[in-house]
Amino acid sequence: MSRHVAIVTDSTAYLPPPAMERHGIVAVPLTVVLGDQALEEGTEISARSLAQALQKRRPVTTSRPSPAVFAETYRVRAEAGATGIVSLHLSSEFSGTYDAAVLAAKDAPVPVRVVDTGMVAMALGFCALAAAETAEGGGTLDEAVAAAEKRAAGTSAYFYVDTLDFLRRGGRIGAAQALLGSALAMKPLLQLDGGRIVPMEKVRTASKAIARLEEIVVGRAGASTVDIAVHHLAAPERAAVLADKLRERVPGLADLHVSEVGAVIGAHTGPGLLAAVVSPR
Repeated sequence: MSRHVAIVTDSTAYLPPPAMERHGIVAVPLTVVLGDQALEEGTEISARSLAQALQKRRPVTTSRPSPAVFAETYRVRAEAGATGIVSLHLSSEFSGTYDAAVLAAKDAPVPVRVVDTGMVAMALGFCALAAAETAEGGGTLDEAVAAAEKRAAGTSAYFYVDTLDFLRRGGRIGAAQALLGSALAMKPLLQLDGGRIVPMEKVRTASKAIARLEEIVVGRAGASTVDIAVHHLAAPERAAVLADKLRERVPGLADLHVSEVGAVIGAHTGPGLLAAVVSPR
């Protein structure tokens, strides 16, 4: 195998498996703790199982990969011929994954640049793809990092959730904000800002909130060449309808990915999630 810059991310990127295989991207799994079971995201727990557990109000928590798992991943990449590794991860505001990667990178056999993208889901996935494409074009370690950081800077992510309760339970949004939304019977729209999920707008009904999400995405995309991802949890019909409308309404659409989020993000958003990522090229 030719020597190259390798790209590592984590399981919350929710990259399509064919894209990961095509670019040689490796995703280190986070863990979902369901009751007394610790399960790896993507292999040992499905989004459907997670949604059912949440609907039954079973206790669900998440945890980062250990530094040892990252160390082994870096070792394998180096043995496969990598001369350097770009390790791109979800926002450190959500998880200690970035910190674990930093610890492992100190003793890696090749240089490793660990990047807190401030992103999650395909907002993170698009950063990994940008880094991989740069590396495949002969880019250096620094150039691959720069490509990922540039992509992150231009990417926006918006979320509709049926309730703020799951985000409140996981500490991802303040209790006062969650209580206000519930008291007014509002349907919240959220956005990723500074690595955090923050309230954006409150709308009276689910249908109006989803229609507003569509308008926000179309406005953000404009006439630029953009990639878009639509995510959901236990809401495939909502995702399909939104994706179809965006295909019709976004003139500069390059790629559009539709997927169900994994258990880690789903544990904090709950069933009914509908999210859209807009990432200019």
